[in-house]
Amino acid sequence: MKPAREQPGKVVTRFAPSPNGELHLGHARSALVTTEWAKARGGRFLLRIEDIDTARTRETYVTGIYEDLHWLGLTWEEPVLRQSQLFADYGAAAERLTAMDLLYPCFASRTEILAASDPAKTDPDGVPLYPRLGKRRTAYDIERDRAAGLPFALRIDMDRALEAARTKNGGAPLTFIECGADGSETIVEAHPERWGDAIIVRKDTPASYHLAVVVDDARQGITHVTRGRDLYAATDIHRLLQVLLDLPAPRYHHHALITDADGRKLSKSAGDTSLRALRKSGVTADEVIQRALAGL
Repeated sequence: MKPAREQPGKVVTRFAPSPNGELHLGHARSALVTTEWAKARGGRFLLRIEDIDTARTRETYVTGIYEDLHWLGLTWEEPVLRQSQLFADYGAAAERLTAMDLLYPCFASRTEILAASDPAKTDPDGVPLYPRLGKRRTAYDIERDRAAGLPFALRIDMDRALEAARTKNGGAPLTFIECGADGSETIVEAHPERWGDAIIVRKDTPASYHLAVVVDDARQGITHVTRGRDLYAATDIHRLLQVLLDLPAPRYHHHALITDADGRKLSKSAGDTSLRALRKSGVTADEVIQRALAGL
């Protein structure tokens, strides 16, 4: 498809880490790319703390995020938005989707879901597609389990959601604008159906990453979302939710990931060397910046 021309207006970007571990070189790349994207366009750079996962969030990690970013020479606007303070807003967005008959409860455990899944059918992350166990439940079963206080997630009925989005979109396909590092822009068609009936509200929090991020991007007036290529496919669901909730669509730039010698992306869970550890070992901020931006 033909590239789209960017509309005039103030550019607003955001770096949105989760405080469930220490930042590493991959986070440094994303933060630096995001702030430079705003600076090059005379725009604003925001920091957002995505701490909806209250069980894994640690205040020491929040403090560490501030320290690491300051060490890299980054500054941002205050106050910093924290998702844990906005659960009521995510709940309101979920209620809108529920009122449209687009969400349904799922009480099944991960083990039950995996046992019923077809391993040959997977989402873009390689996880077996949800086998729609919740759609097989009767209204009586659902109310009984609710009354018993059993935890449940809310999943999107993808078939109904796609139909509703097509109606809202005037029959046009869902698309998003992907920006290249060279300033080029390309219209990309989104395919949220490949995610199946994705979780929109988790069992343990009143939102999922997908719901919270689109609500907050709209709240903060984000015009350009810069993030790693590992989240490229997630844009499918984000565009779907934006259309369903009548939210504006930012432009996107998915930058290359930093990988190890085996081609694996850096991650907190794998224990990759943190920025804090690099700092303590004597590596300078300039050296980290050079490493983070190498190869872009």
